[in-house]
Amino acid sequence: MTQVAPGEKDSGLPLSRDTMTLLNRIEQDWQRMRPELDASPMLTGLLLDRLGSAFARHIEQTYREEGINSSNWDLLLTLLRSAPPQGLTHTELSELTAISGPSMTNRVTRLLDKGLVERVVSAKDRRSALVRLTPQGRELVERLLPQHIEREQQALSVLTDEELRALTGIAMKLVGHLEVQALDEEAEADAKVGS
Repeated sequence: MTQVAPGEKDSGLPLSRDTMTLLNRIEQDWQRMRPELDASPMLTGLLLDRLGSAFARHIEQTYREEGINSSNWDLLLTLLRSAPPQGLTHTELSELTAISGPSMTNRVTRLLDKGLVERVVSAKDRRSALVRLTPQGRELVERLLPQHIEREQQALSVLTDEELRALTGIAMKLVGHLEVQALDEEAEADAKVGS
C-alpha cells in the first residue's frame, strides 16, 4: 500500500519509510501535545525542506569530486551563461545569483584559489574588478554541465510534463509570495528604525 503524507491524496509513489515515519511521528506528537494546533503547515515545510536537501545532494554529486560546493557551482554557471568576455563585477554577480556582497567575496576567493576564476581590473573604472572564468574554469564547467543537466533530469523524471509545470508554477508562486513578504517586512523594520 502506498503511504502518503498526513492529509494528502495518494500521488502514486511512496515516500521513503524514514520520511513517512518522521512525518507521522511529528503529527502524532503535535496531536498529543497540542491537539487544537493544525500542524499541517509545519509538516509541509518539513517535506519541502527534505525535498530541497535531497535534490541538492543528488545534484551535488556532479561537482563534489572537484571540491566545489553548490554555491561555487552556481557562481561558475552564472559566469559561463551571463558574463561577457571581460567578466562581471561583484555587484552584477550578486544580482544574478542573489548572493550578498561578503558571501560573494568569499566564494570568489575560493574559486580564485582553485584557479577557476580570475579578477581583472576594469578598463572603465580602475577601482573596480571584474570576475571571469579562467580557461581551466571554463573547461570544468563545460565538462560537467551535461552531467549536471542529466542529474536534474533524473531527479525530475518521476514527474509528468503536467506535474512539472504545476510544480514550477507552485514554486514560483510561493517564492514570489515569500520574497514580497520579506521586502514588506524589511520596509516595515526600516520604517520603525527611522521613526
